[in-house]
Amino acid sequence: MTRRYVAVDWSGSLSHGGSQTWLAAVEAGALVSLVGPLARERVVEMLLEWVADETPVLAGLDFGFSFPAWYVRQLGCATAPELWRLAGEEGESWLARCEPPLWGRPGRPRGAEVQHRRTEAEIGARPKSVFQVGGAGSVGTGSIRGMPALLRLREGGYGVWPFDRASASFVVEIYPRLLTGPGPKSRAAWRIGYLEALGWPSDLATRARCAATEDAFDAAVSALRLWQSGDELEALQSTPDGTDLLEGRIWSPQAPISSLATRKH
Repeated sequence: MTRRYVAVDWSGSLSHGGSQTWLAAVEAGALVSLVGPLARERVVEMLLEWVADETPVLAGLDFGFSFPAWYVRQLGCATAPELWRLAGEEGESWLARCEPPLWGRPGRPRGAEVQHRRTEAEIGARPKSVFQVGGAGSVGTGSIRGMPALLRLREGGYGVWPFDRASASFVVEIYPRLLTGPGPKSRAAWRIGYLEALGWPSDLATRARCAATEDAFDAAVSALRLWQSGDELEALQSTPDGTDLLEGRIWSPQAPISSLATRKH
């Protein structure tokens, strides 16, 4: 059965995703779905429905799968799934109070604590801290509201890498800038030119939809990159590394963007 490669450009907005959460799916190099805006709950439902239909899915989700290890331990969690469960129970309270080490709301400045997970320090693309829950570029809100979804997906049949090895269906953490490459993605003309250079999608109307918003663009191109890297992804193993088992790891393709053609290896 053909594997479905799915990328979700995730939003942590209070309106369950608002106008920013988009899902794209690629099969055999073709964009078979581009849906948005979606509620976060609907994204989880779609992923679970596909697994229930025995469709093998590889999904990349654009939010932090954990906190820095020191804070996971401070919260009393010995494993990442314990953190996901706690986030489901207390995450909204964390966001409402915005107590250290969370920051970004009025009167809540960044503290002196270690801000980044090891994986964020290693990828070299200067990602935002998961502790930032307010202000421009904040990713913490979406991460806190995303962690409980990982628990649901795992209970529904998905593996979650790097905590689990690659399986029939599994999810990885993605950072779209690593998959699209640098560029002024906020400019519609740039997005259109990028897709034109790829010659993808082949249908011009669909290509225009992919370029219509930055969120749709990130979802579509990330799904394509996942498909292009399918062999690499299917070889992923769970990690024996204690830090990664607590903090998670952002997946990034080994091959540089320029060397990837829009075809399967």
